[in-house]
Amino acid sequence: MIVPTKFGLTLPQRGVFFGITTASDMLAMSSEADSIDLFDSVWVGDSLLAKPRPDSISLLGALAAATKRVALGVGCMASFPVRDPIIFAYQWGTLDLISEGRMLLAACTGIVGGGASAREGALWDVADRERAARLEENIEICRRLWSEENVSFSGTFHSFEDVTVIPKPVQQPCPIWIASNPSTRLLSESALDRALRRVPRMADGWMSAQTNPRSFGDNWDKITELLKEEGRDPATFPNIAYYNININPDRQAALEESKRFLDEYYGPIFTPPMVEAWTASGTPKQCIEQLQTLIGDGAKSITLRITSWKQKEQFKQMVQEVLPYVRD
Repeated sequence: MIVPTKFGLTLPQRGVFFGITTASDMLAMSSEADSIDLFDSVWVGDSLLAKPRPDSISLLGALAAATKRVALGVGCMASFPVRDPIIFAYQWGTLDLISEGRMLLAACTGIVGGGASAREGALWDVADRERAARLEENIEICRRLWSEENVSFSGTFHSFEDVTVIPKPVQQPCPIWIASNPSTRLLSESALDRALRRVPRMADGWMSAQTNPRSFGDNWDKITELLKEEGRDPATFPNIAYYNININPDRQAALEESKRFLDEYYGPIFTPPMVEAWTASGTPKQCIEQLQTLIGDGAKSITLRITSWKQKEQFKQMVQEVLPYVRD
């Protein structure tokens, strides 16, 4: 078992809409995490209209000024297939310049149920059925714009000639991970296979949540084999589990509060068993054990979002009573 030496902090930015946090609180917590050696990354979420929240690009710019050391990630960049790739490449290059090479993009399709992503995409003539292909095309465009001059491109969705984006990212190459959580519950076998194969074929790393028991480990096992088929070494290919935490001496109370949090955040789409699979919950000892199980399933790193209204108190408890012992 490879035990990660660092962790990520995921900011609950939609929580500004229901009293979980404020913009200033998020910046202050990120600055504190930046000063604590346990953390090596801070993450934000992203959406345009499907799941509204403070804009990820703007928030990352503020975080670049509020921190000095940690990587700044967006996971997942749900709007990536919808955004204009030239404008996005320009914005991301600027963020990497401001942060002095600390940006980490985890792109995804951004498809959500209930027609929300379809309604969002319709404003830019992007159908849900096109999002996976647009994700792949936009990755190719960004990689070229970030590393080449006078780029010409002819694709299915975008065509342009002689485009140079300045500033380019400080990082060369600038990493692009793929965030995905594919399952046969939502996808056909062929669609699941395409989603998994996209990671070793196009990405520099993989991010995933776990809303069913061991789903992270099952998908990582498959990706490991596909990496080998692509001639890539799974031992050096990074991954990160996007996970929740709620510390409470009463584990059931922790899970119930996490359910309320996720219902406010996403709507009532996560069942109690899904919340339990996605949340380290209970006493510090119980949380440690659950995080160690996730590591045993293949997670090389974990980024944690606090699913409690007591953000500051639980952050302190997580740092003092949980994370150091997961490392041990």
